[in-house]
Amino acid sequence: MNAPTGRISARRLVLLLGQWRAAGSRQGSAGLAAGIRRLVLEGELPPGTTLPAERELAAALGVSRTLVAAAWEQLRADGFLRSRRGSGTWTAQPNTPTAPTALTEQPLDLARAAPAALPDILAAFDRVRDRFAVELGGHGYHEVGHPLLRARLAERFTARGLPTDPDQVLVTNGSHHALALALRALTGPGDRVLVEQPTYPNAIDAIRAAHAVPVPVPMPEAGWDLAGLAATTRQAAPRLAYLVVDFHNPTGRRLDAPGRERLAAVLRRTRTPTVVDETLVELDLDGDPADGPPPMAVFAPNQVITVGSASKSHWGGLRLGWVRAPAEVVHRLVAARYAFDLGSPVFEQLVLAELYADPEPLLAARRAQIRTQRGALVDALREHCPSWGFEVPAGGQSLWCALPAPISTRIAVEAQRVGVRVAPGSRFGVHGGLERWLRLPYTLAPPALVEAVRRLAVVAGEVGGETAPGAGAGLVPVA
Repeated sequence: MNAPTGRISARRLVLLLGQWRAAGSRQGSAGLAAGIRRLVLEGELPPGTTLPAERELAAALGVSRTLVAAAWEQLRADGFLRSRRGSGTWTAQPNTPTAPTALTEQPLDLARAAPAALPDILAAFDRVRDRFAVELGGHGYHEVGHPLLRARLAERFTARGLPTDPDQVLVTNGSHHALALALRALTGPGDRVLVEQPTYPNAIDAIRAAHAVPVPVPMPEAGWDLAGLAATTRQAAPRLAYLVVDFHNPTGRRLDAPGRERLAAVLRRTRTPTVVDETLVELDLDGDPADGPPPMAVFAPNQVITVGSASKSHWGGLRLGWVRAPAEVVHRLVAARYAFDLGSPVFEQLVLAELYADPEPLLAARRAQIRTQRGALVDALREHCPSWGFEVPAGGQSLWCALPAPISTRIAVEAQRVGVRVAPGSRFGVHGGLERWLRLPYTLAPPALVEAVRRLAVVAGEVGGETAPGAGAGLVPVA
């Protein structure tokens, strides 16, 4: 239990609440409870903040004390308030249910677009034990990566139409680590880095952490604005670019071969080094990945630094990624690596090398799993959120949903109350915004996806002033 640690005045609380009562709403206590809940979840009312007395707050709000008492009762039931005679009422973190069901033991996490491991990964751990025993006789440091894994990754690139030697491959601790290395090696404070808008949030954070400046190029309603990208490249003269052309995160789009040729011509003409994130390339759900557009490095071999990861195709817990680049660029990245770490774990590299010895069976199983989950999410949205718009992507792991109103952040905040975690659209923009957009990954099991959408529909109806289809019946708030 959070003990009282501070106090807020009635006047200050009224200012923080703002327009807490929806126009025309007769459920004043529910609106007040939602307002307090939002302030707790956003950190404006930290746990342990003592609230004004019911009578005092009622007077400041111009409502009855009965309304405030009813709101407080609801918040106490949800675990957001605690009360004790003589000490008043204060805010608290919601309680964890004492006897959770299988579905509600953990929040339904739609913020991390990463699937659970497939069963064969555990079998691969067993298969490499003897090989790992041999490694114990050495020092265990492979700053470029274990030779076997580098060879297997080079084979995979070659099979996808990009001839690659092992000395063009660097093993990293995920694709995010790979981007951080590129930023350290190729940019300096104040340098501009071109990105799509929207884009992967952690890429924006990495660019800013390197003291560089992200320069967004908005994506149109379909495809890429290659003319706008070319103009921005000429005008801003970025030192580096970061692009996701295969099942773009978050929109799910894929740049076709002619578009890649046009983009490559811009990169060659302006000599702009470009990190191309292929983390989702193996998740071609409607076709064969080998038959997709050639990798971007085919079109601009001297400009493109390809990064990838095992987190989406295999399992995020392996914490392994890679860089494919010209050998001289790999050498620069290795030199920059010493400021971060001295190599990736040997055992996990052996496991991933084992999985890439015959990669297609496991990847086919992953694609089949994600394809089923995509269908479940699409059907659930069409049933429970019919006013939300989206394109069904041909691959990747998420839908980029257009909302009927600018309520993305409000949905994300309120969704936590019902046990759903989701990233608002603003996280995918360099300067925020995108409040009419919400990314929904289809990385959970179908029953969990359906339940998450049902809860989001209720939340969207509450914050948007509309009634969600089927809302209300049987919804159990989850802390």
